[in-house]
Amino acid sequence: MASAAQWLEGARPRTLPNAIAPVLVGTGAAASLDAAVWWKALLSLLVALALIIGVNFANDYSDGIRGTDDDRVGPLRLVGSGLASPAAVRGAAIACLGLGAIFGLVLAATTAWWLLLIGAACLAGAWFYTGGAKPYGYSGFGEIAVFVFFGLVAVLGTQFVQALRVDWAGVVGAVAVGSFSSAVLVTNNLRDIPTDTESGKTTLAVKLGDTRTRTLHLGLMIVPFVATVALAIRTPWALAALLAIPLAIRSNTPVRAGQQGPGLIGSLRDTGLAMLVWSLLTAVALAFG
Repeated sequence: MASAAQWLEGARPRTLPNAIAPVLVGTGAAASLDAAVWWKALLSLLVALALIIGVNFANDYSDGIRGTDDDRVGPLRLVGSGLASPAAVRGAAIACLGLGAIFGLVLAATTAWWLLLIGAACLAGAWFYTGGAKPYGYSGFGEIAVFVFFGLVAVLGTQFVQALRVDWAGVVGAVAVGSFSSAVLVTNNLRDIPTDTESGKTTLAVKLGDTRTRTLHLGLMIVPFVATVALAIRTPWALAALLAIPLAIRSNTPVRAGQQGPGLIGSLRDTGLAMLVWSLLTAVALAFG
């Protein structure tokens, strides 16, 4: 039976920047419109955290029962390692996704009921990434989904529930965070090309191949800093986010150097760290600049 520490590792805490970053930027964008609402920002954060932990457990369950995780480099897989039963991991996924739905329901009830439709799409996206008869994550659409849900939807949704509207700065921030989030998944899938190919999981990295996947990572890491220049139109203080460039370079270095397998674990960590630092600096600049 898995220990509490192993369940925590199975939740993949290194992915949490993907949930925190969009809420930071969305709240900063709302604050730039003088419309930040702290308790709605907190609820948005709880929704994002619950959903990302839920999708991590859902992926663990679905990949585990398919045998995709039988031979993996990277974070602990609870089902694939045999430390937890598929039913237990599925239950954890459903509980986290359900908790996210409850928090989202409160936001919808206090903002706009049509947000329930977006919430339903998020839940479906979380489950069918690797779940169901034809998971879209096995067909190369994972990065697009991450860009949409943890970039566009999360940032603009956070801004909207507070400001009751979105603006161009929110859109630019959403594109930037979505690019960072997609880069995290690109790194993960680059590392797993050999095992995914063997197991029949056709990720975007498998489709593109090693070289083009590495080029994609570089392109995605450049986009947020182009966005920074655009956000300087709102406030010159947005240029402070350029301080995250060294982290972005460090995250891309193993990718550019052709590292494989365990050699990419540091890049996975640093891509998330670059996203978090960029988002914090950008949020503060938008809120107080």
